[in-house]
Amino acid sequence: MVLEVIYVVRHGYRSNWVVDPETGTYSSNIRSPTGIASDPALASYGVQQAEQLGAHLLQADPPVHLVYSSPFYRCLQTLSPFTNALVEKTSKAVDGEGKVKVRVEPGLGEFYGLARFDHPSPASIEVLNTHFPHLHAEKDPTIVPSTKGESISQLHDRLAYCLHHLIERADADPEGPKSLLICTHAASMIAIGRALTGRMPEDEGEDDFNCFTCSFSKFARRQMPASSPEQEGTEGVAKRPAKWSPQKADDVPDINWRDGNGVAGGWDCVVNGDCSFLEGGEERGW
Repeated sequence: MVLEVIYVVRHGYRSNWVVDPETGTYSSNIRSPTGIASDPALASYGVQQAEQLGAHLLQADPPVHLVYSSPFYRCLQTLSPFTNALVEKTSKAVDGEGKVKVRVEPGLGEFYGLARFDHPSPASIEVLNTHFPHLHAEKDPTIVPSTKGESISQLHDRLAYCLHHLIERADADPEGPKSLLICTHAASMIAIGRALTGRMPEDEGEDDFNCFTCSFSKFARRQMPASSPEQEGTEGVAKRPAKWSPQKADDVPDINWRDGNGVAGGWDCVVNGDCSFLEGGEERGW
């Protein structure tokens, strides 16, 4: 069995921050739980949105089997109502290991654009573990956004590379997960849609994939892979892309997702930023 469906959601309405464009210093009126000004918690309205999203995710078909999140506090907080409900609902894990597990993946993190100062980094897994149960982080992350910032093109390539490895990992999972849930940010949600479908518009600002707060998207796999990841490199099967290196963080390996190819054979968007389950409907499209 291989992965069939990917669900993508954006975090809820967050508390605000400001950044000094000259120094790159972030500040906020409400202290962040992690102590990082650029890592705010959800606003009270965002907490309500997260609760409504959590109830919706419990009805997902197929049910969520794997959960991945950006490491920023607002994304993990958005997932909390859903993961807490899973713990209460059943002792059977979403990933077959006896408990609910939220995999923290830096490659799914925020987009800050390009600037001459260093860009924010999220809290460490040790800090995050003091706020949220059920977290897991790989010793070596798939990819980490450069602190020097990214262009729009680099953002898309970073998400495509990250998705390639998450899908490959799920396909090789002996538990045979059918679905994967990702919680991320506005720009990243748009880039994920483009990377999965292989559709990169000429106008980068085109409104193609919706990313309202706590919106829900669903992508279905176009075709099942012809062979397992272990067989890659054999005749008729594409070789693995080069591996990303933290020593060359700006160099993201190309996985050939553009021109309609999509990641891992391509995916179709069957639900695009649905907010019908939210009391406030569509809000804060990026």
